[in-house]
Order: sequence, then structure tokens, then C-alpha cells
Amino acid sequence: MVLSSRMLEQGRTCVLLAFTCLPLYTGAAAYPDRPIRYVLPSAAGGGPDVAARIVMTELGRRLGKQVVVDNRAGASGVIGTETVARATPDGYTIGHGNINTMAINRSVLPSLPYNIDRDLLPVVHMYGTPNLLAVTMSLPVQSVQELIGYAKKNPDKLSFASTANGSSQHVGMELFKLLTGTQMVHVPYKAAVVAITDLTAGRIHLMADNINSIGPHVKSGRLRGLGVTSAKRVPAFADLPTIAEAGVPGFDVQAWAGVIVPTGVPRAIVMRLNAEVNQALAAPAVADKLPELGLIVVGGTPEQFGAHIKREAARWADVVKRAGAKVD
Repeated sequence: MVLSSRMLEQGRTCVLLAFTCLPLYTGAAAYPDRPIRYVLPSAAGGGPDVAARIVMTELGRRLGKQVVVDNRAGASGVIGTETVARATPDGYTIGHGNINTMAINRSVLPSLPYNIDRDLLPVVHMYGTPNLLAVTMSLPVQSVQELIGYAKKNPDKLSFASTANGSSQHVGMELFKLLTGTQMVHVPYKAAVVAITDLTAGRIHLMADNINSIGPHVKSGRLRGLGVTSAKRVPAFADLPTIAEAGVPGFDVQAWAGVIVPTGVPRAIVMRLNAEVNQALAAPAVADKLPELGLIVVGGTPEQFGAHIKREAARWADVVKRAGAKVD
């Protein structure tokens, strides 16, 4: 008998449901029986913090236990990520793995106190987000091309902010410099809110930050948006071109984030978390809210997230090598 694609899909769904309903392992069928800590390697109040709290609130509702967001910012995300890597692998400390901590840091930072591939496990890819390139209102440029022209006439006179060495804001702008032949100075900050404060005050010239972080300041007129870093325009900022269509062919930078756990967490708990986070991402409280923040909901299996991390690590290793990006 030849099975239709719909029958195959239904079959896969049934298998997944059956698997997730099995007891996790002896003595752990009640997981979770206490609150879970979600370690976020970013400061409170920034874009990643807002998005994480939306997802984790829904995840806690589904699990019947609170998921407490623990902000551990600093050292380009290393502090928070090490907290996860060194945690007891029982499923009660989980973490936020993003483009910086899981893909770029390994190429930019001289050393890490953990091995990303050995000490951490991917659980689920939560979302992706383009960055938005914005400049301080006092800078006399109205477009990407004008920015390029100004930078070429004033080498190393413009400064761009990032939230850390190895962040998507940092290496994304290194790629921009590489493709446009411009020279600008990188200024790393410990938090996006501090960088944006300096940007609006004119103490720094430009920044390509996550849309849900910098977007409100562009909409309010405190900053001037020039373009988005993704290959396609973003509905929330449909009037802004992509940087590629604004004259930088091949430019495509999207930040992303997902759930990670320390190696050693039982597979059954990993799969329980995967299933519940996927359901949380599909819930209206999350699925409707994240796109309003400029985020693209993803979801999927641990294996799919792991493959994404490997692709991104290889891609950014190449960019870092070509651009000569370094710790500032």
C-alpha cells in the first residue's frame, strides 16, 4: 500500500505524541517538580530579555511550574553560558543559546572556559531576528549609500556600537565594512540599553541591533533607521530597504536564539522541553507577540537546531577570518 504524504505526517505526529507521553525515566516522571531556572546571558530590559520572558512565561504555564529568567550578562555572553555548561544536568537549569554564544564566540574570543559542542546540548530553535541599522539623528546621512560615502570620506571617524565582542551587532558590521571597503571603530557595550542611550545622545554614531531592541527608538524618531540586515524586508518596517537592496549585495545577517541545556540532561527531559517549547511558540500569547517585536518564530527538533548552529559557526568563522575581526 502506498501511503499519502498526509498519512505519513499523521503517523509521525502520532509517534511523537506517543513518545512524549512515555515516562521520562525512573524517578523523574514528575518532571518538573520545582521551578526551572532559565539563564539568559543578556541584561534585563533588552530585546532578548523581553522575548525570553514572553516564551518562558508560556512555558511555565504549560509545565505547571515557574520558569525564572536569570540574567547573567557580561563577557560576551560567556558568563551566562558557562553557568549553563557547569550546571547540574537535571533539567532544572536551562539556558539561552544565541548566535553570539553558540556560533560566533568560538571564532572571535581567544579562549572559552567550556567546549560549546561537548558541554552544551541544543533543545529547540526559538526564533530568528534581523538587525536594524540605525544612526544617531545628528549624523548627516539619510541612506545606506550616504553612510558608505560618509565613512569613506572619514575613515575611522565613525564609531559603531555592539552589545559585546562576537555579537551579531559586532561581526555583522565587520561584514558591512568588508563588503563596502569602509573603516569604522567598534565600541562594545555590556548591554543594548546602554549602547542605545549613547546612540540617541550622539556619543556613538551607529548600531545594527535586534529589531525588538532598537526598533521602538526608530519608530519614535529618536534614531534614524537606514535598513534591515536580512535578505527580505521586515513587515514591521516595510518602508526600510534591506541593506543588500540598498547597495551592498550579499549582505544578510540574522540573529537567532534557542534553548540549550548542559550535556548530561537525560534525552527524555530534552524531548519533553523540546515538545513544550514548541507548543509554547505556537500559543497565541507567543505566536502573536513575537512577530510584533520583529521576531520570526522557528521551532523544530534538537537535531535541526544543532545543524543550524553548525552552519552558522562555519559561516561566521569565515567572515571573522576574512574581516580580521578581533576583540576590542
